[in-house]
Order: sequence, then C-alpha cells, then structure tokens
Amino acid sequence: MLAAALWLGAPASAEPVARLVSFEPGAGLALADAQGIARVVTAPGDHEVVRIAAADLTSDIRRVTGATTANGTQIWLGTLGRNPAIDRLVRRGILDVSKLRDAWESFLIATVANPAPGIPAALVIVGSDRRGTAFGAYELSRAIGVSPWHWWADVTPEHHAAIYAATGLHRFGPPSVRYRGVFLNDEDWGLQPWAAGTFEPEAGTIGPKTYAKLFELMLRLKANMVWPAMHKVTAPFNANPANARLADRYAIVMGSSHAEPMLRNNVGEWTAPATEFNYVTNPAGVADYWRARVRANGQYESVWTLGMRGIHDSGIVGPATDDARRSLLERIFTDQRAMLARGVNRDLTRVPQVFTPYKEVLDVYRGGLKVPDDVTLMWPDDNFGYIRHVPDAAERARSGGSGIYYHLSYLGAPLSYLWLSTTPPALIREELGRAWDAGARRMCVANVGDLKPAELATDYFLQLAWDVPGTRGKPIDTVVTDWAARTVGADVAPEIAAIMAEHHRLNFQRRPEHLQWWLPGELSKPSPLAPAEIATRLAAFDTLRARVRSIAPRIAPNRRDAFFELVDYPVTAAALANTRVFDAEAHDRLRDTDPVGAAVAGERSRAADAEIAALTRRYNTEIAGGKWRGMMAVEPADGQWRRYRLSVPILPAPTAPPRRRPGPSWKVPGEIAPPSVTSVVPTGPRPSPGNREVLPTATIVIEAEEAEGPRTGWRVVDGLGRNGAAVATSVPATLSYTVTLPPGRWQLSAETLPTYPTIEGADLAVSVAIDGGPPVHVGAPRKTGDKAWALAVLDNRLDLTLPTPLGAGRHSVTIGIDDPAIVFDALRFDPLPASTPAASSSAAPSSANAGTQGLSHGH
Repeated sequence: MLAAALWLGAPASAEPVARLVSFEPGAGLALADAQGIARVVTAPGDHEVVRIAAADLTSDIRRVTGATTANGTQIWLGTLGRNPAIDRLVRRGILDVSKLRDAWESFLIATVANPAPGIPAALVIVGSDRRGTAFGAYELSRAIGVSPWHWWADVTPEHHAAIYAATGLHRFGPPSVRYRGVFLNDEDWGLQPWAAGTFEPEAGTIGPKTYAKLFELMLRLKANMVWPAMHKVTAPFNANPANARLADRYAIVMGSSHAEPMLRNNVGEWTAPATEFNYVTNPAGVADYWRARVRANGQYESVWTLGMRGIHDSGIVGPATDDARRSLLERIFTDQRAMLARGVNRDLTRVPQVFTPYKEVLDVYRGGLKVPDDVTLMWPDDNFGYIRHVPDAAERARSGGSGIYYHLSYLGAPLSYLWLSTTPPALIREELGRAWDAGARRMCVANVGDLKPAELATDYFLQLAWDVPGTRGKPIDTVVTDWAARTVGADVAPEIAAIMAEHHRLNFQRRPEHLQWWLPGELSKPSPLAPAEIATRLAAFDTLRARVRSIAPRIAPNRRDAFFELVDYPVTAAALANTRVFDAEAHDRLRDTDPVGAAVAGERSRAADAEIAALTRRYNTEIAGGKWRGMMAVEPADGQWRRYRLSVPILPAPTAPPRRRPGPSWKVPGEIAPPSVTSVVPTGPRPSPGNREVLPTATIVIEAEEAEGPRTGWRVVDGLGRNGAAVATSVPATLSYTVTLPPGRWQLSAETLPTYPTIEGADLAVSVAIDGGPPVHVGAPRKTGDKAWALAVLDNRLDLTLPTPLGAGRHSVTIGIDDPAIVFDALRFDPLPASTPAASSSAAPSSANAGTQGLSHGH
C-alpha cells in the first residue's frame, strides 16, 4: 500500500468523499474493524487546531462505530514542517508533497506502507498549513458519515462496525476563494436569547462556548473566517479576551463588518456620545480607540476592516458632501494603516485588510475614492442576493483583489427577512459564480443571521467558496439530494430535494416575511393576486405539506430531529404563513357577500396561525430534548425595528361555526377553484412547456427556456425563477419564440430577475424584435433604494416592457441578451383595454407600490 506518486484530481476540487473510505471488509486499511479503531497520532510541536481536529476525529470514529479500543492502525495527522514523522516520509521519497508546499489550506490523504518500524501501514493526513491539516481530519470525518451539522442540526451518523481507507493518495485544495466565512447578524431574536438563556447562561451572551461550536462547524465546512455577532443585545466579541484566544486555537480568522472598522464593535465598545465618533472633530479619540484594538489583537490572524461609518451602520459623521467624505476616508486609510504597520507587521502587504463600499459609501468610491492597492475591495449585494458590482479590469489588476459580502438573512428596508431561509441555492450559485468569473476571489462572507434555519444555504455558500468550478457545475437537485442524503437519509433524499425545490420556487415568488403588499408606515392593502392565483398558490403549499407528512414516518428515529429542523419546520411554517395571510384576505373579501365562506376562511387563517405557534414551540421545547430553547422566533417576533419588518397579522375574529365543513385550503366558497392548466403558479416543481401559458386573467406567459431552435450561447438555469427555471448567457445570444395572440391589444414584457448590469450605471436591458423587425432596446435603471428596486426585490422580478402594443395574430418574438448579468425568466403578454395606452419601458412588477422611506438601513 505505497502512497501513489501521482496527484489525483484537480487542485481546486475535492475527491468525492465516497472514494476515501469503504464500509466493506477488506477494502483497504482498517480504520475500524472487529479489533477496534485506529489511533489518531499528532506531533507535540504541531498547531493547537491540529490537536483539536485529532480529538474530534477520534470522537467521530467512536460515534460511527461505537468502539473505543485501538486496533493497531494509526492515522498520522500533521502539518508539513511541523510533524517530524511525516517530514521523514517526505525526505525518504515515500510521500510526494511537491504540490503541497506553499499552497494555501491544502491537504492530502494517503495510505502509506511501513511508515515506521513496527507499523505495517498508516493513513497519513498532511496539511500545507494549520487549517489545511484540520480540513483533512474533518474531510475524513465527513467520509465516514459524520455531517458538518452533526451538532448544529442534530444529524446523528449511521452506524458502521468497519471502516476501511481506500488505498492511494487524494489531494484537496487550494480553495477557490482565499477567505470564506459567515457573519452572525441580527441575532436579537434567535442566537442571542438561545445562547444567553439555554446554551451558556453563565456568559449571559454569545460567548466562548457558542463560538467554539461555531468554529468547529466552520472547519468542518472548510471555512476559515467569522465576523462575530454585533448587535447591542450581544456583548462585543472582544470584550471577553477568551473569545479571540479561542479563535486563534481554532485557526479561525476573525474579521468584522463594514460598520465595524479595525475590529471594533461600535454599538458595544464606543462609550462616548455617538456624535464624538467623528474623525473631523475628534480624530485623537477615535484613533486611540482603534489603536487599542491593534495592541490587543495584533498577534492574532485577522482581516482588518478599514474606513469608517457611524454607530450601528449609520452614515459617517462629520463630512457633509461626497467630496468631503472621500477626502476624510483617504486620511483615515492612511492613519489606520500606520497603526497596523506599527502593531501588526511593517510589511502591510502581509496584513490582510478589507474595505467594503456599502450603501452610500459605494457612491463615494465611484466618485474617485483612492483605496490602497493591497486592500481587498469587498463588494456587497443589495441585501436581497443581487450583487451590485463585480470587479472591472482595473479592479481585477489590484493586488488586494476583491471579495463578496452576501445576504442570506437581512434586517432593513423595504422589508426584512429574518425568520425562514428561502434564498434559492441557484441564486447563490449564479451571483457568486458571476462575481468569481469577474475576479472576486479573495473573500466571500455570508450574512447568515442566527445560522438556523439557514443550514442548507450556508452549507452551499461555503461549498461554492471552497470549489467554485466543481460546485457550480452540479445541478441544484443533485446538490440538495446529496445534502439530504448526508443529513436526513439516502432513501428519502430525492424526495426531499424535490420538496426543497418547490419550497424555494414558491417562496422566491414571495418570501414568507414579505407577505404584505405595503411597507411599514403605509396603509394596509390586499395582495394584487386574483383569487384563482391565490387558490393555486395555496394548493401548491398544501401539496408540499402533504409530501412532508408522507415522508416523516420513514425517517430513521435518530434522524427525526434533523428532519424537523432542516426540512419539516421551514417548509411547513412557510406554507402556514401563506395560509394565514391569504385566508385572512379571503375572509375580508367575502364577509359582505358570503358570510359562511368568510367564516371558513377566517377559521383556516386562525388555525394556521395557531399551528405556526405550536410548531415553533415544538422547535424550542421538544426537539433534541429542548436543546434549542429560545432559538426560533416567528416573524414578526416583536415590535422592534418596526420600520423594516412585517406587520403583525390581523386575524379574523372568531364567529359562529359555519354550516359546512372547510374544504382544502385552496377552495374558498363562492370563489373559483384553480383551473387545470391555467395558473400563475403550477404545482409541479419543473412544469412541462405550456403549463403557465394562460393565466386566469387571460395573460399569456411563455417560459424563457421554451425558446425555439438550438441553445446557442444560452443555458437553462435550473432551480431559479418564478417557475423553477430561467435562462442566462455568458456570450451575446438571441432566443426566439412564436405566439398566437387572441383579439385585442397586448403589452409584452420580458420578466427578468432584478440583477445589476455588468456596466456600471447602465440599464438592465434586453433587445426585442417583433416579426423580424429591427430590435428595440428595452431596459430599466437599477438604483438601490428607489421604489422600483423595492418592488423588484420583494417580487424577485423586474419587468422590461415593450412600449408598443401588439395586435392579435401570430407573432415571432426574438429576445437579444448581451449582458451576462441578465437572468431571463419569461415572456409575458398582458391584455390591454381598448382605451388604455401601452406602458413605457419600466421596472414595475405587479405588486402594489412600495415607498422609499428608510431604504438605506440594514446590514
């Protein structure tokens, strides 16, 4: 069993975990058998994180096998240059590490015959650096069936009495993105009360015990960075020096958000009046505040956030114009870097630094702000998953590179989403992939809120960051099936993947936290959906709930907690949230004309609300023996931050029981049942062509992927769009369609996702040619914070509308796309009354108007 001399697999991709081990007797080196389990051996001079990973690997093998005695096999775990036994194998030519030297966070796993006298064989895991070694240990844990989410989602591994390491050598890394991690944020309603009241009440906050579990999860997911929780309810991370020491033991790189320059939590650590956090009037006081953190944390591995904003994510205090802000920020950069040169390393190119042009700071940057070349530029999304800017040629040439700050959870305008994680993995793939193609490869950080229930989205985000080419090439159904097999069970994984696909599709049309069509401070109004559209939507949710219920009895007893946390609660709660809102609307709509039907709808609304409460109580008090007490809060959880959050639903008052029994939730007495093929939202996750072509309002829709002819220059984006698929391009492409319109006048719109154009300041646009005529440019501006943006992100749709109406008859339509930022979802033909002029090109989806008040807040 000599180590192979050749490297298996591409440098940036991991070998499939199934190839590392087998559970069949005699299939390789026995890591566990009837005699016992392998002993994990480390060197005294290696890094602390290596010893942590070794202890976890030993526990994981015991957890899988149930055995504790040693069988004589050894697993050598060590860092290149830090483990004398492994280094001797290298010098003797037994282990080829030529491609491991100087690599970032890379590792290899190899079987070696006769590695030392008296040892016939060993499994050697060697890392290029301390995190690479730890990643190698946890990769083996994953291969034997221990999920990275074993603690955070109660994923109990399957039992195996025997484990055999496959012979040969397997190489992993380096990662696609250098720094990869998460930001704990808006933790007021979940993570903080759970940590303070349940998990570590002795700390009374998110403290070392919680961070140790988070750091372990990061290593198991091959991530390396954390931005700590920073709201006022949470004690600042660095207020307890044990936290920073713990991060160093786990080899986790600590950073901070754009609002926390120089690793300073301003809402908890700046004790002077907020007006004095002003570098114009109080530069000495602010500089001393920053300098103290450099002295305390300069010896740890960190990424230092440069720049300045106000307390708690408000605008910078002092300068009144963008020119003044630009001048002040350049002065601040100089002073902050001087602190780092004195307190961390005189060679600033060896001190990781980042600047995030977020919110109004992006306008300052666009106005000519000079950022030092070795500083990473961190590009944010618009808080709803759409990246606002990707690096241009000049930015790609900078030595500091670029990164992406991405939201999977958000507190801010126009409406927050803090409860259920419904961002489709396909959107994460498209946006991160586009940014990576443009050169954003230095850093990727996801705002994960309370972390739960964002397990799937977090897992996928970090998979992508580790291996962009390998991960983005997998269909989303395959990704989710694999994830479900590892966390819930292989026998139900395909069904779970189908459920999650439909869950993401329905909630992409409107998130559970966005089920109101007015903004805080405005008068309430009903949704713009027709009764038949609502009926179809609720029927689809009812079907989802039934599918979840049908799977539940088949889940292995030791995986039922995981199933509830990862699938049952988020899917069922989202479905119930829709029932609660839409049946309340039906009650109000019917109470004057159909009192019995109104009573039925009102009862369903109240029952859904009660079931959400009961489901949440179960999460908090019963699952995993009460382990997650305080973690889950239904949105809206309370009256805090009302300016940015869903209003508390006003449920219909109870009435006398109706004379007839309630039917299925889609059937409202006195209203239209969903047609068999005419629907806004078909119930199938991947509808066949034509399923959405005729809507109840007589609107005609053709899905983008139904283009005629060969797929030249364009591809179908699986798992994205309002109907489960969309179209994107990497080169200029045209798509052709044929439609026969009934008598009347018709307005044509191209439905796209509300992405941002590649060219700064340009419209998001396509060209439209009708019946072979000249193409017409149809576009809409993209300005974060205006009314069109608010409408678009709540609907996840931007309409690019042809100004000239079409008449009846057969028409050919050709759509031209020349911007890779475009994700084209569908063609829509809306009937126009004879007296109605055609709309001009606009970005106005069908939702009611959204105001612009307070559109600048949030993380």
